[in-house]
Amino acid sequence: MARSLYITSAEGHTGKSTVALGVLESLRHSVERVAVFRPIARSAVERDYVLELLLDRVTAEISYEEAIGVTYDDVHADADAALGEIVRRFRQVEARSDAVVILGSDYTDVSSPTELGYNARIAANLGAPVLLVLGGRIGQGLGERLGQAEPRSPEEMRQLAELALAELRQEHAGVVGVVANRADADHLDAIVTAVGSAVRAAGAAVASGPDLPPVWAIPEDAFLVAPSIRSIMEATGGALIAGDGTLLAREALGVVVAGMSMNNVLPRLVESSVVVVPGDRTEVLLAVLMANASGTFPSISGIVLNGGFDLPEPIERLLAGLRSPLPIVRTGLDTYETIVRITRARGRFAADSQRKYDTALALFERHVDADELLARLDVSRHQVVTPLMFEYDLIERARAADKHIVLPEGEDDRVLRAAATLLSRGVARLTILGEPFEVRSRAIELGLDLSRAEVLSPFDDVLRLRFANEYAKLRAHKGITVDQAADTVTDASYFGTMMVHLGLADGMVSGAAHTTAHTIRPAFEIIKTRPGVSVVSSVFLMALADRVLVYGDCAVVPDPTSEQLADIAVSSARTAEQFGIEPRVAMLSYSTGDSGAGADVDKVRTATELVREREPQLAVAGPIQYDAAADAAVGAAKMPGSEVAGRATVFIFPDLNTGNNTYKAVQRSAGAVAIGPVLQGLRKPINDLSRGATVEDIVDTVAITAIQAALS
Repeated sequence: MARSLYITSAEGHTGKSTVALGVLESLRHSVERVAVFRPIARSAVERDYVLELLLDRVTAEISYEEAIGVTYDDVHADADAALGEIVRRFRQVEARSDAVVILGSDYTDVSSPTELGYNARIAANLGAPVLLVLGGRIGQGLGERLGQAEPRSPEEMRQLAELALAELRQEHAGVVGVVANRADADHLDAIVTAVGSAVRAAGAAVASGPDLPPVWAIPEDAFLVAPSIRSIMEATGGALIAGDGTLLAREALGVVVAGMSMNNVLPRLVESSVVVVPGDRTEVLLAVLMANASGTFPSISGIVLNGGFDLPEPIERLLAGLRSPLPIVRTGLDTYETIVRITRARGRFAADSQRKYDTALALFERHVDADELLARLDVSRHQVVTPLMFEYDLIERARAADKHIVLPEGEDDRVLRAAATLLSRGVARLTILGEPFEVRSRAIELGLDLSRAEVLSPFDDVLRLRFANEYAKLRAHKGITVDQAADTVTDASYFGTMMVHLGLADGMVSGAAHTTAHTIRPAFEIIKTRPGVSVVSSVFLMALADRVLVYGDCAVVPDPTSEQLADIAVSSARTAEQFGIEPRVAMLSYSTGDSGAGADVDKVRTATELVREREPQLAVAGPIQYDAAADAAVGAAKMPGSEVAGRATVFIFPDLNTGNNTYKAVQRSAGAVAIGPVLQGLRKPINDLSRGATVEDIVDTVAITAIQAALS
């Protein structure tokens, strides 16, 4: 039977969807099939965006329709019948899952004191313990929208907990934990103590196990409840008339009404605010645009032109020439109605931006003991290693390593987005190369928080001189002078590599906007190979549905000699061990054992013997065909008695043509997640990215680099 958890609250706007996301992420890194279920849907017509968000993260095959129990209308018509239907539909989801996150109702209907009671009744009938979410804020409207709702005191939180726990106890729902969400950051410990006293008072009557449920507190983050410019545009019935549409995802943390002259408007601009400008005050519009571009005023998120006025043709031409990326929305509403609609706009958690997702997950990871929660649910780690589990382990190990990684491509939006995720989740300390004003300005435009990253210009005078002198020493045998070196080290790849060489960073990740050669050439010249290693090579970590394999070399050495092939095999085995994979090395060829002959087979045979001489304890077999290495039945038939045949974890290809095509074929045909290329053999970790790398690829590669740095 699947392990289930019912997440509910005593009122609306507690942010329980952020808690649900954290629980879901924790579960999907521990079990193979995780589902989500919504007993009561918001509407029978409009799709539930919170449910859609969570369904994007599940690993069980569950459709949107299957994940819904009933609607509010069904509950109003016949609550008992609705409960029966909820149970029936939940059992269908449960049967196809290892764990289910159940998200209680949102109080979006005409809520009443009985809504929590009905959620408790559902939880009891589903046999799912409750994770109770208490809201740490009082107040709605403009203050709530801008993250300024009045915080509840510890005593108020205790009283709220008492009432909620009594309601759960009355319906015989067991509680596995309590989360005080959106809590006052200055009084987290006091809130935990106060709510804990309410839990102790309720005693065993609410506990889902032998021990009293733990209490955690997550602080308020105004960013999570802030509406995006897109949400504001929709709320005001507006349309984008200028600017970059991708920046509609940026959040508005305040509202500035620009109904006065520009001399009075400019001092009132607020960081990350939306500015409402009457459509006929074009001089104010232009002043706000210029202030935003100047770097001497706060950076705003967007402009709303109200009144429905068409811009004069000269102004439209001027806007086109300015090419400002700042979104400008036009609405036909008057000023009062525009402000009212904006204050009613609600930020849709994580549907609008990666930053919201990262922020919410980081808060959960920092303040909730997920391991304790899963232990109370009796969720143990699954023996199968899925891609999600493997990637989660990478992130956790990198976070523990606490290494400093340099990213040379600060002009690439993907790198900036990945950096924001890495910083938010504490995966690594980062230096981003680029002109600081340009990098930080672009990050602000994208709504990214890079405040904790160091941003360095590769033309920094002090470091440029230091690097030039060091590079000239390293390349003196090639006749490189200090003046020549001073030009070379301003190249971002060389600059970043020099940082690693001199210990100013622990590793480097590049290649999103540069070729592999451009990324690794400086490493060959400066970092050089590890002792006993003759060649730099690469592997891909191939995350299949149930295990992770190592493929090498698929990116660097075109046609290795026998000696180089042996070197690649030994390095790949060490890389496998670094990432928790027991190395069983298959030296691949078109022939298995002694069945074939020829120069290509002989090369692999010689390489296999060299590996055995260098690493006698290493399990290695070769020459061996892929099917004999991967399939137990074929391996037993073609190479009986081998400890590698049919059980290989490290696959060494005879040349780059074979390796590169094979990894791509497996990636595309088998749906494997290919992580890499991971460079190996260097004294310090430098890793290359594909120029088609996604943000997730960059995050994974930085995590890998941090782990390598910790083990080098």
